[in-house]
Amino acid sequence: MGCLGNVLWFLCGGFLGGLGWTLAGCLWCITVIGIPVGMQCFKIAGLAFFPFGKEVVYGGGTMSFLVNMVWLAVSGIYLAAEHTVFGCILCVTIVGIPFGIQHFKLAKLALMPFGSDVI
Repeated sequence: MGCLGNVLWFLCGGFLGGLGWTLAGCLWCITVIGIPVGMQCFKIAGLAFFPFGKEVVYGGGTMSFLVNMVWLAVSGIYLAAEHTVFGCILCVTIVGIPFGIQHFKLAKLALMPFGSDVI
């Protein structure tokens, strides 16, 4: 199911969601200070392209909280809005509900990506 789910996901919004994360990563990597943020974006882009069979574990501390606040102001709101819109569109049909749920999980991750691990 994971392989088939990932192929269908890629065709039904996963490609555009992953491109959003990749673009955010490239923009963050322009500056030296933003490279760690960009690297986290690239890790999450891999999840956004193929989410089935992977899990996100949240954690972190004070530094993660501070970076998440800067992230939220610069890139997080836009990526969360993108995934929320895709999720709402996909949840209109019964077949699209599992894909919509994955978009909602990615929207949550877009709001606080630092201190989380993709397993």
